[in-house]
Amino acid sequence: MDDPEVFAHVTTEPLDRAAIEAFVTTRRDGAVVTFEGVIRDHDHGASVSALDYEAHPEAERFLRETCTEVARETGLRVGAAHRVGALAIGDVALVASVAAPHRAEAFAACALLVDRIKERTPIWKRQHLDGGATEWVNL
Repeated sequence: MDDPEVFAHVTTEPLDRAAIEAFVTTRRDGAVVTFEGVIRDHDHGASVSALDYEAHPEAERFLRETCTEVARETGLRVGAAHRVGALAIGDVALVASVAAPHRAEAFAACALLVDRIKERTPIWKRQHLDGGATEWVNL
């Protein structure tokens, strides 16, 4: 069986949620679930002022493989994009979207997709904390 068509992109540009949702949605779908990972101003009790995301040179291949695996397992269309580079508080770092005939399967598949992306895609973040300190996360 051929691999399902998926949307997978790693970029320095702002993410296009509408394009990803348009990719995953078909006429048979009654539910579209999209997750946006947004840069917040705190982590584990410390104030965060900004983030830098760095990616392995083949991060997009890993992201595509993860999307393909979830699409194959669920039988649904999936898409995801991850932003890299310097991001500010409020910027969107990750968009993951799944469409399905019914909401329960769309929610479950989107949660699975996000968890697998975080586990398997080699993208790391460096948090800039108030006071000038930095720390790497997910190394």
